[in-house]
Amino acid sequence: RTPEVKKFVAWDYVVFAALFLVCASIGVFFAVKERKKKTSKEFLVGGKQMTCGPIAFSLTSSFMSAVTVLGTPSEVYRYGASFVLFFLSYALVIIFTAELFLPVFYRSGITSTYEYLELRFNKIVRLAMTYFHFINHLGFFGFTVTGFDLWGSVVATGIVCTFYCTLGGLKAVVWTDAFQMLVMVAGFVTVLIRGTTLNGGSTKVWEDAYEGSRLNIFDFDIDPLRRHTFWTIVIGGTFTWLGLYGVNQSTIQRCISCKSEKHAKLALYLNLLGLWTVLVCAVFCGLVMYSHYKSCDPWTADFISAPDQLMPYFVMDIFSSMPGVPGLFVACAFSGTLSTVAASINALATVTFEDLVKKGFPNLSEKMSTWISKGLCILYGVLCTSMAAAASLLGGVVQASLSIHGMCGGPMLGLFTLGIVFPCANWKGAVGGLLAGITLAFWAGTGSFIYPAPPTKSIPLQLSTLNCTLVNSTEALTTAASTASSDRPFLADTWYSLSYLYFSAIGCLGCAITGTHIYINAFAQEPDSAVKTASKESSEHLVIHTQERVASSNPAPHTSCSEAPKAHT
Repeated sequence: RTPEVKKFVAWDYVVFAALFLVCASIGVFFAVKERKKKTSKEFLVGGKQMTCGPIAFSLTSSFMSAVTVLGTPSEVYRYGASFVLFFLSYALVIIFTAELFLPVFYRSGITSTYEYLELRFNKIVRLAMTYFHFINHLGFFGFTVTGFDLWGSVVATGIVCTFYCTLGGLKAVVWTDAFQMLVMVAGFVTVLIRGTTLNGGSTKVWEDAYEGSRLNIFDFDIDPLRRHTFWTIVIGGTFTWLGLYGVNQSTIQRCISCKSEKHAKLALYLNLLGLWTVLVCAVFCGLVMYSHYKSCDPWTADFISAPDQLMPYFVMDIFSSMPGVPGLFVACAFSGTLSTVAASINALATVTFEDLVKKGFPNLSEKMSTWISKGLCILYGVLCTSMAAAASLLGGVVQASLSIHGMCGGPMLGLFTLGIVFPCANWKGAVGGLLAGITLAFWAGTGSFIYPAPPTKSIPLQLSTLNCTLVNSTEALTTAASTASSDRPFLADTWYSLSYLYFSAIGCLGCAITGTHIYINAFAQEPDSAVKTASKESSEHLVIHTQERVASSNPAPHTSCSEAPKAHT
């Protein structure tokens, strides 16, 4: 094989441009359709009249970004199909989100998830998490638009997302996500069919994967330093994705935009089917790609500069004689990018408006509130585009993005778990726990970036350049395996070498354990009556607020607190 593959032709650009045009058109459509509904609630949460179908598509599309489209097949190609075990992680995450976290947020009638923290603890905790939310999302922004070489693509992503978020609000974001989900699946299926056909059919692909040790999925080694095992993916992956789903503003904002809690739960479970579909497609794409390049690895042979370029290189290779189809794949990858960036822009605008602007200016008119919300969308769209530069310096997008989310999402998950699961926890425990969780997660995560795990814990499976041309095979295979430096501190091969999927668990457990410990100490030092009274007042305040929100949203008359208002038909 040679490194020569064809570039984009006119039809590829037409297909690619059509994606941007449709997305922008959806924003214009909802701007015109909803022009008479000028409230900030309509703009930020769709008037809480959304149904489960589009929300389910939106959730799947938002969290299956270009990181999934480009990064997951590359992971499978290099490390094997163990990534498919996220199948179990996703199921656990959706169950916990739907049955534990969602009911609390939905019944509280809140718009920002951090509003719950003020109701449960106090304003200090809410503001602390609001600012931490900005760091989390702005840090992740860049990873959603990496994997593409042209800065023009990054700028285009920022402009289009900002355009339809600002014009159409949440409804435009949700319906655009639904369209992008269809494009994403279409791109994957097209690649799978073409790649499988060229490589001798599904049986041959499976045989190649087996012979190349790509099907060694069930590794039950309990060593937490191993990059991917059954336990790191199922346990660590559950903590990581629960931080993304269970308490994430982007997810909860979509769920509370549903017309009922039943619709919100159903949206989550339908979304699980979408997550499984995209995951299976991405994993099989990785296996097909390995079958195609099993004797000539483009990365080892220096045909490409980064592992995350494997999938685009593969697409241009197998579709070189089919103009327009490579454009469909790039549209597929950009669909994930656009939906993820749009979700973050909308979530950041909501959190900023609800937690900062409304607190500082409580008497704003609805018209002014809507204009401020749109202005915030523009601001965060610009910041999103700018953050892409920093992200390009941190290597593989899958591990980098999940590491960032683990480091930030873990302490957030721990704080909300502390408030929901431990009714005795107080605000001092919440602040102390949050600081402890952040410290532990960032200590482990930052250390892992400075001192990468030794090759024995994360070395890729064997790759060959035997049939490559224009490359010295022996030299390529030798340079593929790096050796760890002998000048490494003790923590580099222990604490800093933990699997990146455990960062979230470290932050979550550190927050929850420290928070409960602080409360227990307070309980031991303070008079029983003082501690119990503070805990009781916090719980009663949240219950009263929830009852008031439910009553205001269900005005049907009832005679007592024990009588639930009748459901609307």
